[in-house]
Amino acid sequence: MSHRSHVRMIALGSAAATALFAAPAAFAADGTVSAPLQVTAAQAHQESHGLHALAHRSSTTVSSSNWSGYAATGGSGAFTQVSASWTQPAVTCGSKTTYSSYWVGLDGYSNSALEQTGTEADCIRGKATYGAWWEVLPASESAYSVTVKAGDALSASVVDNGNGTFTMTLSDSTEGWTKTTTANGSSGYQDSSAEVIAEATEVNGRIANLSDFGTVTFTNAEADNTSLGSYSPTEIVMAGTSDTKAQPGSISGGTFSDTWENYS
Repeated sequence: MSHRSHVRMIALGSAAATALFAAPAAFAADGTVSAPLQVTAAQAHQESHGLHALAHRSSTTVSSSNWSGYAATGGSGAFTQVSASWTQPAVTCGSKTTYSSYWVGLDGYSNSALEQTGTEADCIRGKATYGAWWEVLPASESAYSVTVKAGDALSASVVDNGNGTFTMTLSDSTEGWTKTTTANGSSGYQDSSAEVIAEATEVNGRIANLSDFGTVTFTNAEADNTSLGSYSPTEIVMAGTSDTKAQPGSISGGTFSDTWENYS
């Protein structure tokens, strides 16, 4: 090898190393990892999480245009508590604007009431955007001013306090925060269902394209301190116009996984 070729290879190698090890946008100037974009209060007020386009497929399975997961169902007053844990998914962002949410809630399956709390993972203008929130229908989502990152360990619960109010608690043990909100329940609430759901969020009155979240696994899913699977819950498949958007796997005790399949 000539001396000139050797020098050229060193120069090229140096340039490649510089490109490889240059701090990406996810890192601050001091080398620490910067927080990803977080959902703002203004964005949250455009979002909602009620059930849409419910259709029965069998005695144990239904489809919806925006929910995927499991719902334990019963008569009025059947459930007063629901809880679950999950790892915040990382979303793959391209040119599409997409949304996804992960939550627990009481009501909502067989009525228009719903008390819930959870997180979201969106792609807005090509950037992964995360957030934490609570909601009591018919009001829109209310965002918490916290940091949520992909890979964070989340747990959530909703409890009927027996006096017309509900307490919604959301914790991120990775980031070290817990948020609790107590609010009046939805008008006409019945406590007739308990859900653990992955969702294509409703934004400005329309169901958004579903973010590619890969697979999210819910654990410790319980209703009234009993594993969700013990209730033989209804499986909810998220269906698009011609394709499945998200599909829950079988539930075992309080554990199941939900897998993204299509944007819409």
